[in-house]
Amino acid sequence: MTEPQPPRRGSQATRVTILLVAVLALGSIGAGAVFVAADRSARRDQAQPGGPSVAPGAVRLDAPAAGRQLVFRNMAWGPHHDEVVSVPADHPDGVRTASGLQCLRFHAAAGTGVCLQAERGALQDTYRAVVLDDRLHELRHFPVAGIPTRARVSPSGRLAAWTVFVSGDSYAGTDFSTRTSIVDTRDWNLQDNLETFAVIKDGHPYQAHDVNIWGVTFADDGTFYATLATAGQTYLVRGDLAARTLTTLHQNVECPSLSPDGTRIAYKKRVAGADADAPWRLYVLDLATMTETATAEQRSIDDQAVWSDRSTLVYALPGDFGADLWTVPADGGGTATRLLDAAVAPAFLG
Repeated sequence: MTEPQPPRRGSQATRVTILLVAVLALGSIGAGAVFVAADRSARRDQAQPGGPSVAPGAVRLDAPAAGRQLVFRNMAWGPHHDEVVSVPADHPDGVRTASGLQCLRFHAAAGTGVCLQAERGALQDTYRAVVLDDRLHELRHFPVAGIPTRARVSPSGRLAAWTVFVSGDSYAGTDFSTRTSIVDTRDWNLQDNLETFAVIKDGHPYQAHDVNIWGVTFADDGTFYATLATAGQTYLVRGDLAARTLTTLHQNVECPSLSPDGTRIAYKKRVAGADADAPWRLYVLDLATMTETATAEQRSIDDQAVWSDRSTLVYALPGDFGADLWTVPADGGGTATRLLDAAVAPAFLG
């Protein structure tokens, strides 16, 4: 029988050398990965060459001394990414004044703002709705149940509304659920879920397990409009806060936006033959006659438009920085025109 031989010194030294080389190689790879990640982060935090100019400063939500302002979420790369910024409404390509406040969705009116924010966690993100005063100071905040998607403030500044995705992250299909809330900033009374309101459909009380509400737009401090979805259809509803009712008015309406004079609703409408992932076109509904007018914008709009005045709509479309703002006449004429690069969630103040 052959006796076992002791290990040779040379082979042991070779194994140690190989191990050391492997450790050093892994260390170099790790350091390189950290360097690359840091370099990418630094590049991200630098302003994009040729992009909009942004500078820190004071942003106000009350009647601005400098004239009418356009306030929105800045999408340009750099240190002010996602911050609420302002520009003169008649000079939107000017230098953006950055507030330091970051929002995923934002809207403001009459000195009140609502900011939907992400709170980054180690395991998962959470979200909240923050109600702001005219200097963007927090008045009150509320936890929300999902990903922010829509926000609105009533013309008086008294009411704020928001919609979040409780499940899903797109309106294109049917596999999603939303939660829409309204808060009164006078007494902080919160209507946490508009799905608890009584629904009147086609003149009759209606109940269904699949009712879904989103996209509030305010007429005043008692009346609002929104989208109601049920049984695979969407409807424009008129909401009564005091009576806690939602009354259907018109079919195939999503993300309504009431005109400043209260006579028309801009909205996105699903059109036959469109791509399932991009099914909408931008329309305007006359509330007195229920006559629909298609705007000149031919691309799919997945946004809740705002009215910059009585005759012009502003909305977001995908862009190089995530989103750009476009404008189109509300009467069906004219053409769509780019208003701002790297911007979303606008509000016109003053």
